[in-house]
Amino acid sequence: MGVAGSGKSTIARALAERAGCVLVEGDDFHPPENIRKMSAGIALTDDDRREWLARIAQQLHDHPTGLVVSCSALKRAYRDRLRAAAPGLRFAFLAITPELARERVLARVGSHFFPLTVLDSQFATLEDPSGEPGVLRLDGALPAAELTARILAWSGTLASPAPDSNEPTKS
Repeated sequence: MGVAGSGKSTIARALAERAGCVLVEGDDFHPPENIRKMSAGIALTDDDRREWLARIAQQLHDHPTGLVVSCSALKRAYRDRLRAAAPGLRFAFLAITPELARERVLARVGSHFFPLTVLDSQFATLEDPSGEPGVLRLDGALPAAELTARILAWSGTLASPAPDSNEPTKS
């Protein structure tokens, strides 16, 4: 989870592949109106996100043996909605600076619907999940392979020591 440009899709693909899990790309579950709004530079509201979260929650419910989901889950209420669908759900929070997020969002212009103009609203909406149960906070600027390995270790998929879930990991 994290803001646009944090690396959610990249890391989720790698996690799903390494763990042999189904991948659910959160962006694929936005209703067309949400895509139109974001493409036009209009930030989503809680009401806009309601159907999207319900669709992702349904995916979690439909895959009780596990899957990997890339999803911004910016507010605790959103995360709690998803936790209700899948008790024990865990979140890897890819924390990045606004500058790095801008750089990454600009790099994908033309290949993704999310414009730079909506990025500030994501940072304004973000409720840092550090300290919530089942959350691993990571520096999203770390290399994708390192992030993937740390998340797999923390999730118990690999038999290596896991970092404390409430402590930020450092490079």
